[in-house]
Amino acid sequence: MNTINVGVIGCGYWGPKLARNFNEMPGTHLAWVSDLSEERLAHMRQLYPEAHTTQDYHEVLASDVQAVAIATPVSTHHQLAMEALQAGKNILVEKPLAATVAQATEIAETADRLGPVAMVGHTFQFNPAVHAVRDLIASGELGQVYYINATRVNLGLFQSDINVMWDLAPHDISILLDILGMEPSQVSASGGIFVRPQCRIHEVAYLNLHFPNGILANVRVSWLDPVKTRRITVIGSKKMLVYDDIAENKVILYDQGVDVPPYSDTPEQFQLSYRHGPETIVPVQWREPLRLECESFIGCIRHGRGHCATCAGRGTLSCSQAWVGVKVVRVLEAAQKSLLNGGGRELVSL
Repeated sequence: MNTINVGVIGCGYWGPKLARNFNEMPGTHLAWVSDLSEERLAHMRQLYPEAHTTQDYHEVLASDVQAVAIATPVSTHHQLAMEALQAGKNILVEKPLAATVAQATEIAETADRLGPVAMVGHTFQFNPAVHAVRDLIASGELGQVYYINATRVNLGLFQSDINVMWDLAPHDISILLDILGMEPSQVSASGGIFVRPQCRIHEVAYLNLHFPNGILANVRVSWLDPVKTRRITVIGSKKMLVYDDIAENKVILYDQGVDVPPYSDTPEQFQLSYRHGPETIVPVQWREPLRLECESFIGCIRHGRGHCATCAGRGTLSCSQAWVGVKVVRVLEAAQKSLLNGGGRELVSL
């Protein structure tokens, strides 16, 4: 098996995690690391003395690496991704793929035209617990999905270039697209700016996503919350479930619901029946989602897009390809428009 040389551009919060995985994975070699901070590069040299380091990412693109992971501020994603694709590199871009739908679409179209693999780092699409939720919904175990509530909050990390919605909501939007197998038609958003009003960057946001078949999803994201929470609740006509990414038992299925009598002759006879059945812990064979994401990226490079082991059965969402990133940015762009116009519903562009 030929070794695939990988370069990582950006060594702030997420880049080092990517570097660790590519360094540890069989058949890959962490060849280059780039960051504007010499202090960060010095730290990376201590961890990976065999890797070349540079403050100029052009050196990475001019090298013999076949793959480049981009973990830089969102405003730089488009330029770096386009330059990497034009240099013939396969790319893994951290979420969100780009700052606008137009930029994200150009990245996806360029990858299709030139041929390299282009993935976006929607790590939760590689999370075994999310797969369990998706499979339960697809099996009909929950019945008709009524609504979904997602909460992703913590104290920090405040960003200087994007609001909390662009920072945290891509995770939940990508999860919703995956477990429902569809895109929302409309979205609305509201939020607040409290700690840094001079920055005009929302620190708290509430999104309502309206899917076909009347499915409603609510997403709450915040940098200003005392307890770190990563929880999704799915309410169905037959059963309900809770996916808690922080809990030891990550997915719990509840045999609970409300049954409507088949008929009644008078209003007095109409009585809802409440079902309180047992709770079931759903088994999840855990592996680090980021490792699975990196393996998928390398697998697509080796075997072709859509042909690696992770892609099997994933359909249009295979390996979180760039076009999935476009779909997520579509939702974010519509939500941003709603956030700034008083919270009205906005159509999600097709």
